[in-house]
Amino acid sequence: MSEALPERGPDKAGSGGAGRRRAFAEQELRLISSLVLLLAIGLFLALPFVLSIGSVVFLPLVAAIILTIVLSPLADRLSSLGLPNILASLVSLLVLLGFVLLALYAVMRPAVSLFDRIPEMVSRIEEHFSRLQGSFVWLNRLNEQLADISDSEGREVVLAGPSVIEQLAFATPSVVLEVLLTLLMAFFIIEARIRMRRRILLDRSNFGASVKAARVLRAVQDKVAAYILTVALINTGVGIVVAAGAWSMGVEAPIMWGGLAALLNFLPYVGPLAMIALLTLFGLGTAETPLIGLIPAAAYLGLHTVESNVITPSILGARFTMNPVMILLALSYFTWIWGVAGALLSVPILLTLTALVEHLGRPNLIGFIFGEPLFATSLLEMHEAAGRETGVTAETETPAKN
Repeated sequence: MSEALPERGPDKAGSGGAGRRRAFAEQELRLISSLVLLLAIGLFLALPFVLSIGSVVFLPLVAAIILTIVLSPLADRLSSLGLPNILASLVSLLVLLGFVLLALYAVMRPAVSLFDRIPEMVSRIEEHFSRLQGSFVWLNRLNEQLADISDSEGREVVLAGPSVIEQLAFATPSVVLEVLLTLLMAFFIIEARIRMRRRILLDRSNFGASVKAARVLRAVQDKVAAYILTVALINTGVGIVVAAGAWSMGVEAPIMWGGLAALLNFLPYVGPLAMIALLTLFGLGTAETPLIGLIPAAAYLGLHTVESNVITPSILGARFTMNPVMILLALSYFTWIWGVAGALLSVPILLTLTALVEHLGRPNLIGFIFGEPLFATSLLEMHEAAGRETGVTAETETPAKN
């Protein structure tokens, strides 16, 4: 008559075992995440030395990848119009090369003529400073007293270094070689873009992984290409306004100043500062009074303030907004590695990495220090979600009792 009561002990033991397995899995995941984070920090610190030593190989490759991301939409559009793939790739690369050569020609040709007037401008700047020193006689007397106190009479040994022309002569062959390698790599990568997309879609064993890889590739390409094209149009507008303003003020070579403003505006923060310094030196070296000489630099400063705080944010919007600290870090990081070329590539590289991180998962570095998972959605939660879809969870993985 008596009915057997259900046994609760095994269920509790099973749930306790599942809890212990989950705790062990979390500890194992945190250990693996710590190792991955340490490897990433080590790679971040060691990468500059590797990239700088092998700049002849890595710099053209990275530049070619960025050019491929930028020019692939144009090549796709030309292919849709009926051009063969190889011809569309060549035309897209030639269009970019033509714009770059035209901009350099507009800047370099007047700059060569102004280069001969540098001694005259330096003497004019010295005259302005000598007039200003006359208003600060007490400062000159203070400098003389400090010089008498220090009484430093020593001989300076000046080592003669190579001139600017000699440096250019030595640097030109390597620059030409790197440019040719970049263009050749970019052409072959652009021409092979269709085969690469096909391999990404068809060579995956999991259809979901293929779709995700294709989606990430398309998102990165669209974001980087749209950003660079939008910034190029904005910088072209800035160059046109600067050229018109220089022409209205009677500044020599207005096309040169417009092209220089457009090119330097591709370097965040550093480029506009360099443009202000150049306009200041040129204005002081050509104007009759210092106040008149500072007008072009002040006008450009006002234009850059409006462009960087009103026009560019309203056009780009929140989609392309990046942290200024990250921009400066990327600018200094890649400038340290590759110089001027690294400075030009820093923002496209940062934008590419940002787009990849947004799709693959942003690491939670601050939360990881205080015990949170390294990623917002940990691998354990993804495993349990996949298990729920297949009907297998951590609690049901215990052996069934016969």
